[in-house]
Amino acid sequence: MKTPTISILTTVYNREKYLAECIESVQNGHYQDYEHIIVDDGSTDGSVALAQEYAAKDARIRVYQNETNLGDYPNRNQAASYATGKYIKYLDADDMHGRFMVDIMVDAMETFPEAGFGLFDYGPNKPLFPVVLQPAETYAAHYSGKHPVFGRSPINAIMKRDVFKEVGGFSGKQHVGDFELWHILGALHPMSIMSAGPGLWREHEDQQSNDNRTDPLVPFKYFLLGLKKVSEQSCPLDETEQASLVKKL
Repeated sequence: MKTPTISILTTVYNREKYLAECIESVQNGHYQDYEHIIVDDGSTDGSVALAQEYAAKDARIRVYQNETNLGDYPNRNQAASYATGKYIKYLDADDMHGRFMVDIMVDAMETFPEAGFGLFDYGPNKPLFPVVLQPAETYAAHYSGKHPVFGRSPINAIMKRDVFKEVGGFSGKQHVGDFELWHILGALHPMSIMSAGPGLWREHEDQQSNDNRTDPLVPFKYFLLGLKKVSEQSCPLDETEQASLVKKL
C-alpha cells in the first residue's frame, strides 16, 4: 500500500456525540492522500463502535484502543506512533476540518521543504501566502506580537513526522503541552506560517481547555513556561535579544 502524504491523528475519549462529524469532515475534504488514525483512550460510550463502523467502509481509517487510559498528551504521542505519513496533524474528535484545510497545510510544507512544522496565524498580520521563518525570526515574531503563533492549538499545526519523533513528541505538561512543543520545534527548525485555516474548533464545557477560561491560574502556566523557554540556552535569539526579552517578560 502506498504511504500517505499525511497522517491525521484523532484521539478519543467519550466523544460519540461529535465523532461522526469529525471523521466525515476528513472524508469530505478536498485533500485525499491521507490516513486517519483514531485512538480511543478507554471511552465508556459508543465512540469505538462508531469509529469501527467508518473504518469498515474506508481503508484509510485505522482504529486503535488503549489498554489503559493514558490521558490527553500521552495519547497524542500514542497516535503519532501509529502514523506512516510524511506529515502528521491532529484533529480532535470534537473538531472538524474545512474542505481545504489540509490542502493549505501540505502546500505550505511542500513550498518550504526546509520547514520542520507549520502553524496557522489568525492575527491581523497573517500572510496571504505561506512564509517561512528561521528559528530566531519565529521567536521574535511570536513575542513581538507580529505572529503570536505559539498559542495555537494542535488543530492549527502540521509537523514532519520525523521532526516530531526527533524531539520525543509532547512532554505531557497539562494545559501547556502544545505551547511548549512549538517552542521546542521553533528553536530547532524553520517554521512555516499559514493564513488562518478553514476548520471548526468547538468550545464546550467537557474539554480540558475549558480550564483556560474558568481557572484564573492557568494563563500563568503559559507565562511561566514562555519565560523559561526564552531563558534557556536553546533559545535561538542572540544574547542581547534574549536578555531584552527576558527583562520584558
